[in-house]
This record gives sequence, C-alpha cells and structure tokens, in this order.
Amino acid sequence: MSKIRLTQYSHGGGCGCKIAPSVLSEILSGLPQAAIFPDLMVGLESSDDAAVYRLNDTQAIIATTDFFMPIVDDAYDFGRIAATNALSDIYAMGGQPILALAVVGMPIDKLPVDTIRQIMAGGAAVCETAGIPIAGGHSIDSPEPIYGLVGLGIVHPDKVKRNDKALAGDVLVLGKPLGVGVLSAALKKGELSADGYRQMIEVTTQLNRAGTTLAAIDGVNAMTDVTGFALLGHLLEICRGSQLQAQLEFNRIPFIDIALQLAQEGYATGAAARNWASYGEAVVLAEGVTEWQRKLLCDPQTSGGLLVSCTPESVDDVLAAFKADGFNHAAVIGRLQTGSAQVSVVNGNEGR
Repeated sequence: MSKIRLTQYSHGGGCGCKIAPSVLSEILSGLPQAAIFPDLMVGLESSDDAAVYRLNDTQAIIATTDFFMPIVDDAYDFGRIAATNALSDIYAMGGQPILALAVVGMPIDKLPVDTIRQIMAGGAAVCETAGIPIAGGHSIDSPEPIYGLVGLGIVHPDKVKRNDKALAGDVLVLGKPLGVGVLSAALKKGELSADGYRQMIEVTTQLNRAGTTLAAIDGVNAMTDVTGFALLGHLLEICRGSQLQAQLEFNRIPFIDIALQLAQEGYATGAAARNWASYGEAVVLAEGVTEWQRKLLCDPQTSGGLLVSCTPESVDDVLAAFKADGFNHAAVIGRLQTGSAQVSVVNGNEGR
C-alpha cells in the first residue's frame, strides 16, 4: 500500500458515498421526464444504471458516469476500482464499452502529483483490459480526492436489459459475492488483514463483462448491478419497476468469506444504516435473521456484481455465462413472484 493514506482525505469512500436512496428520490421528484424524446430508451424513470439512446434499428448508445472518493489507500488500486465500477453500468445494460472520459477532482495542495498520476494509471489499466481508450475528461481542484469515468457503450436496441422488466416466476442470480462495505470499514480502522485486502481488490476490480453475454440469452428479462444501495436496495428497484415481490434465501447468497466474520464482529458502514432507514419498511425479515445479517444485506457494494432476473429455464445458461467469465461465486439467491413491491428474506441464520 502507498505511504499516503488516501482514505484520510475523504469523509466516505466508494459507492458508500452515494446519497441515501430516500434523499435521492426526494431530490429527483418533480424533475421533468424525457417523454418528448422518443429515441430515449432508458432515462430517469426507472432508476436504471445508465441512459440508453437509440441511434438506428441496430444500434443504441449507452451513457453513464460514476465517480467517488477513495475506498482504499493505494492510489493505483483506487483508480482500478473506480474505473471497474464505472464500466459496470454499461455491462449491466447488456452493452459493450467503446470509450471513456476521466472525471478527476483532487486536493492539489495535499496530494503529490505522482499519487494523482497513479490513480489515473489504475483507471487506464482497467480500460485497457476492457479494450477501450480514455479519450479525455475533466479535472478540478477539490477538497477531497474524487475519481471516476464517463462511460459510453453500444448495444443492439433489442438486447437492452433494463431493471424494470422482470417477470413473475423469474429466478434471481447474483454474480459477485457481497461484503465490500464491511471490508472497507475494517480497512479504514486499520484492521483488515492482508488476505482480506487481497479479496477486496479481487472482487472490486473484476470487470462485469459477462453482462454482454447475458444480454444475448433468451430468458434474461432484467439486469442491474449491485452498488451503493446494497443488494436489498437494488433488488427493490427491480421489484418496484416490475411491480413484483422478491424472496431471498440468505444462505444461498455468496459473501466474501472474511466479510461474514467481520460482520459478526460488528463491522459495518454508516451507509448500511442509511440504506436501511431509506427502504427498510419494504423489507420483511424472517424470524431468526440477526442484526449482522441485516447489515450485510444493506452493505453498500463498490464495483459489485450483476443481479440477473431470468426464467427458470435459462438459469443454467446464465450460470454458465458467469462461470465462463471467471465469476465462480455466481449463485441463485431467490425468486420473484406476484405481490406488492417488497423483499422478504428467509432462512436467516441456518448454516451460517
């Protein structure tokens, strides 16, 4: 890790910096919708991962931006995580990235130029892996370090995967293990082991490229990525948009191994509490679900996994697509059914 502790310069880190869901909803309420633009396929209406605009019968452009403050102290790793997280929005829509622009805000009077260069080098390395250039961007002198990308992608209009097209009877599949927020809380206190840090970087820098393949599978009805609003929050967006009810099986949800231990020891982020305060009334927890388990379900993920809603008949193909791209923790975690837009969690602590 670098000698400079980037996290000491920010009040929050990663997707835990997001404005709480309830506050964001209040901010966005009343803003004009884009109904007058018939080629805008995805806008503000469904709280989706990115905007999608139809160019012609075979091409639509995906546009997104994502940036945040440091979740780790190492400059290069911070850049990698932020870039991976930003490109995830494009994959979550079923697209292929084609271009990125850098978003850079740095306390120039506090951070050495080489540290800032390392952050940007980390982002560039991820974009090189994704096969795209960082073709420009914008920078400002800011009191806290901020880095991220504007991402542009391409997708066939018929392959766009929204977060509000799930169907009753669909199965829920999660691509990455959860627990990044818990690990970041331990890291900020200087109590995350070297192995825990390795696991954290491994998860947060794995590109969700499987999304492009998943979009082509018949039976994949909806898709999103799990980030700052946690598994419960992003699943609730699917439920509300699709007017369905979800049931999660806690024991089937993949977690980063060390995150389970840390959660039981009391590690959690402030964002987890804000998340629960924002949407807890729409969640039903079965008897036996503990406090630490609830916090894990509200744990803000940075560069989290894809959450897929698909037909039972397509589950094997979905899991195979994940495994082929190196997502060895991908698992079925629940299902969707008719009912009010809420999430129920069963099998709280059996086997844990």
